[in-house]
Amino acid sequence: MANILDEIVEQTKIDLKKRKGKVSFNDLGDMELFEQAPRDFADALQLENDVAIIAEIKKASPSKGLIRPDFDPQKIADQYQEGGASAISVLTDEPAFKGSLDYLETVSKEVSIPLLRKDFIVDPYQVKEAKAYGADAVLLIATITEGSQLDELLHATKEFGLQALVECYSEDDIEYVNFEHVDILGVNNRDLRSFEVDLHRGIELLHKAPEDTVLVSESGLGKPEDLQLLYDEDIDAALIGEYFMRQSDPGKAVKEMKSKLKNLITKEAEE
Repeated sequence: MANILDEIVEQTKIDLKKRKGKVSFNDLGDMELFEQAPRDFADALQLENDVAIIAEIKKASPSKGLIRPDFDPQKIADQYQEGGASAISVLTDEPAFKGSLDYLETVSKEVSIPLLRKDFIVDPYQVKEAKAYGADAVLLIATITEGSQLDELLHATKEFGLQALVECYSEDDIEYVNFEHVDILGVNNRDLRSFEVDLHRGIELLHKAPEDTVLVSESGLGKPEDLQLLYDEDIDAALIGEYFMRQSDPGKAVKEMKSKLKNLITKEAEE
């Protein structure tokens, strides 16, 4: 029986074929935001004495269903930026996460901090599409690629002036990645096949990357103490979605988490 990840990828391929029929690869380059100057995603994640927060705009998920009924991407993006997020991740997968490329376009016109398109990217068309809708970076999931596919997608990100956050789940994924072409590595603490979360496993995998790689911990994060652990382990950034999406004011939640983390770091330094 196909697992949820396999099902999502298969649906992605079906939907992608339909979008290609409506907007050609060449036509993407004529869209309004395609020529927008890129915002430096990697640089935004490298803070002194802090853990950068990539705050995620996510309406729903396969495991939790509808997460935020009162969903206004533009308002949430404003709140995130005001709250001190270093970057914003926008889910654009529609069938499983109720996302939309329109959300990405709206947010890109609204904020000045870098944007990550989070989706199940399997084709260079989607990379150019991300650029056309205002993204500065794309998520590339190593485990859903095979052969030279990941390198092909990485080449496309450079061709279109984007950056890539390459996401891994396992040691096999890490070994598959060619770090000569990867500047930002993420490890998803939640296994998309079982949905179990293990923050320590994620940190262990991140430490297998070369020293100059920007490191991002993803999923299952919701407490300042989680970020303190990342700080202590020299992890650059945390991608947090569900926790913030369940708060009445997501931006205020970002600000409070950053403040509490700062206090924890200060207290730890004084001890």
